[in-house]
Amino acid sequence: MKRYVFDFEEGSAEDRALLGGKGAGLAEMSRIGLPVPPGFTITTEACNAYQKEGRFPDGMMDEVWEHLKTLENKLGKRLGDPENPLLVSVRSGAPISMPGMMDTVLNLGLNAATAEGLARLTGDRRFALDSYRRFIQMFGNVVMHMEHRRFEEILAEVKAEEGVRHDPELTPPALSRVIERYRRLVREETGRDFPDDPRTQLEMAIQAVFDSWKNPRAVVYRRINKISEDLGTAVNVQSMVFGNMGETSATGVLFTRNPNTGERGIYGEYLTNAQGEDVVAGIRTPRPIAEMAREMPETHRRLEEVSELLERHYRDMQDIEFTVERGTLYLLQTRAGKRTARAAVKIAVDMVEEGIIDRKTAILRQDPEQVARLLYRQVDPDAQVEVLAQGLPASPGAASGRVVFDADEAERRGQAGEKVILVRPETTPDDIHGIVVAQGVLTSRGGMTSHAAIVARGMGKPAVTGCEAIVIDLERQQFAAGSLVVCRDEIITIDGASGRVMRGEVPTIEPELSPEFERLLAWADEFKRLGVEANADTPEDAARAREFGAAGVGLCRTEHMFMAQERLPVMQEMILAETVESRREALARLLPMQESDFYGILKAMDGYPVTIRLLDPPLHEFLPDVQETEQALQRAQAEGNREAEQEYARILRRSRALAEFNPMLGFRGVRLGMVYPEIYEMQARAIFQAQARLLAEGMHPVVEVMIPLVGTEAELERMAELVATVNAQVAQEQGRELPYKIGTMIEIPRAALIAGKLARTAQFFSFGTNDLTQTTFGFSRDDAEGKFLPTYLAQKVLPENPFIELDREGVGRLIRIAVEDGRESRGNLKVGICGEHGGNPASIEFCHQSGLDYVSCSPYRVPIARLAAAQAALRTA
Repeated sequence: MKRYVFDFEEGSAEDRALLGGKGAGLAEMSRIGLPVPPGFTITTEACNAYQKEGRFPDGMMDEVWEHLKTLENKLGKRLGDPENPLLVSVRSGAPISMPGMMDTVLNLGLNAATAEGLARLTGDRRFALDSYRRFIQMFGNVVMHMEHRRFEEILAEVKAEEGVRHDPELTPPALSRVIERYRRLVREETGRDFPDDPRTQLEMAIQAVFDSWKNPRAVVYRRINKISEDLGTAVNVQSMVFGNMGETSATGVLFTRNPNTGERGIYGEYLTNAQGEDVVAGIRTPRPIAEMAREMPETHRRLEEVSELLERHYRDMQDIEFTVERGTLYLLQTRAGKRTARAAVKIAVDMVEEGIIDRKTAILRQDPEQVARLLYRQVDPDAQVEVLAQGLPASPGAASGRVVFDADEAERRGQAGEKVILVRPETTPDDIHGIVVAQGVLTSRGGMTSHAAIVARGMGKPAVTGCEAIVIDLERQQFAAGSLVVCRDEIITIDGASGRVMRGEVPTIEPELSPEFERLLAWADEFKRLGVEANADTPEDAARAREFGAAGVGLCRTEHMFMAQERLPVMQEMILAETVESRREALARLLPMQESDFYGILKAMDGYPVTIRLLDPPLHEFLPDVQETEQALQRAQAEGNREAEQEYARILRRSRALAEFNPMLGFRGVRLGMVYPEIYEMQARAIFQAQARLLAEGMHPVVEVMIPLVGTEAELERMAELVATVNAQVAQEQGRELPYKIGTMIEIPRAALIAGKLARTAQFFSFGTNDLTQTTFGFSRDDAEGKFLPTYLAQKVLPENPFIELDREGVGRLIRIAVEDGRESRGNLKVGICGEHGGNPASIEFCHQSGLDYVSCSPYRVPIARLAAAQAALRTA
């Protein structure tokens, strides 16, 4: 028959899944002889059975009474015995730490009779009554679902009557009045008397802890931290020890190292003459643990010894709950301590230096997403904030500034030294000059791959996109968030890591890359197999990526180079051209600009490969908005400006001609090169001329040319031939060979399915997983994330957002097919990924397992990718 209950002495640290983290910790501390009040644990399996059946599993409570009897015999006390009462705590404890998310009950077993017995035994009536009133308050709140506030109001009322400020100042008669009023409140609010039978109390408390697994805060915490709903919580029933038995008693929480900085030495807080909830609930202001060295020197020394022992035993920083009862130290819990990203890195590196863990453990212990916060400015976690709206967390980091609604104004004020946040319904290439100088970007439309998101990520600027909770009125220069209106020049703060939009200037924390972080990344590079490259569109991006440890540029998007204010008119002239000759004239003016860009990027990445994707987006994206053009045309007509009227009419005619029902699947990528080969010819010439210049200067440019959106073998063959022809021309003109690789971006399912044929021509594949995800699912990302994807995730139709974490079952299957078939045709085929998934740790693990050669991501994600690649290699090994 299945067992559901185990004494602490029967378990160990290995039983975490069954006994929960707290139960396993108590079992392990008991096993190694530390002072742990005895007790027993009801398993997570019992919780799961309860959640499934809606009742305790058969036989569970029989086991509880058996183990309670063992506990009573061990201590010589009985639950409910007025002469020598046993009191217990009932605490939750999931396999994965969820601090504060589930429920606890202390002092269980008290009633009027046992409270009197406790007073006689201890000789301290005040202590006994204080414990009893605490029990009614906690049981009423946790088990009977009464508002904690109502009990606090009665306590405050009695303190006022007695003319005292602090709980310990209440006399026994005053505490008796509190208890009487508490019991009356329970009867009035619940319609039943407070339960006096300790066995009933215990059964109700166990049920309440099981129920707390499903409480809203626990459910949200698990969703945010990706903790399985199926783990369940254990219940720990433990004999009480009391920190509220006078000035030689205390309770507290300590960390074996500073959880904020990682510095060595115990760090925490304690209170004398108090119980644990006083520290946690902030009922009294606790004191720093360092003060205990003066007040209770022997206890402080013992805590230092225990901290050292537990840290070395568990090989990690510990979070320890303790109680001191009349000078005797008891340990109530130990678990791996929660810590900041900065502390996590320092603790791991220091523990390697101290010989506690090895380098592999130090790397595996890091949470890449948490470490990512070290690279961006963050909202101060202690700051009080007023959240106006919630959007999509499109580009991490936090920024404050004055609201502006126009890119020109953002540029002007930004260059004058003002901090501004550019707020737009959505951004276009026309807004790039404003984005460059703004502190951050907020849009009401667009998704995680919108123009604003991509550009901001590349620049390392915070961005919140798709914030449909705000309504922007460009004419009035204001936006509404519910009933609140924010006008131009008002200050807001955006948090691109969480998607929050906040009122006013919120305090932020600057990023700081410590020597320990650099050392950890150097260790990661020793273990990883995957190369880590960066998506970089400018020399500055490339240089920054190299500083962060990128070994190349895995994606250089040439379209972003045309967005600069001085280039956009030339690009638009090329698009508006109605003959090949006039188009070539405009391209000739773009050529030196492109060559200069490629020269800078190749130079910044000297010796490392630079993968340059030829023009990909639809041409209409470079033209002014149709509605704005119509308005400009109407103004020109009204003013009688014939020349302007003709120009706007021409732009409007071309914009309408290029307009598409579904641009994502329309006239873009390789299709542009097929219809307008002169565009790709110009870009290829710019690449090879830049390469030739660098070779002449004694440098080592490594060129890779990538053809986007290929779906047929013929497309790739013709574009490869075009690039080869231009290469031969430039090589002859320069009098030197210009080596390069030709490859393609796999971003539509057909390309993955014919990868074997494509690899006859392509020397490398790069998976564009954003478009591949869209075309595999048939989702438009911007629409999906704004409309139905949140529902799919909430209802578990999809386990994760497939645009953030790679869909292994569908998209991943296509990638594996393409890798396998491609390498069958070309054994030395280089294969990588250049979508946003290249910076996602779970997706990086998939890339490692699937045999890819490299991942490419935003420059600011490069350190995270290096760490995740090392973790993938170590876990696979």
